[in-house]
Amino acid sequence: MSIDVPNTLKALWGAIFVLWAISGFTSKRTVSTQGGWRGRAPLWGVWLGWFLLFNNGSNLGLLNARFVPDTPAIAFTGLALTIVGLVFALWARVYIGRDWSAGVTLQEGHKIARTGPYAIVRHPIYSGFMLATLGTAIALGRIAGFVGTALVMGAWGYKSRMEERFLIENFGAEYEQYRRNVKGLIPFVW
Repeated sequence: MSIDVPNTLKALWGAIFVLWAISGFTSKRTVSTQGGWRGRAPLWGVWLGWFLLFNNGSNLGLLNARFVPDTPAIAFTGLALTIVGLVFALWARVYIGRDWSAGVTLQEGHKIARTGPYAIVRHPIYSGFMLATLGTAIALGRIAGFVGTALVMGAWGYKSRMEERFLIENFGAEYEQYRRNVKGLIPFVW
């Protein structure tokens, strides 16, 4: 039995995007936000990165060249990383429940999540999606995917710093203590 890795990746990402869109309707009422273009810019970076990652049919010139060898071992390694990343992001999304929003916001009755995936990293949704994006780039092997991965990682790194400042403003010492105990995006490292 042979698995079509590119189509499997498309199906996995498609399912996640649909679940994310549906679950977005369940969020609590927003009481405070860090709006403006600075709040939206990271999302544009993520979408541009994913466009480069998934856009296999466009004439992107050199960006369409392979960056890693086209072997089953590499494709399945990338697929495995994608699955682990998507499952981790989904676990975090389900875990945070109605306190989730796409922007940098504070929801009504918002509490700092510190258990489950939030005991591993402070931004597990970003971490999961970054790992899944890297895995997909490895599996597909194109330069465009690695450029897209860099954009996604940069955008979520920027957004996580924005959220950190916003949460410190709103939760003060409670959030500072959490920051001292749990790394931001990479467990035990950063």
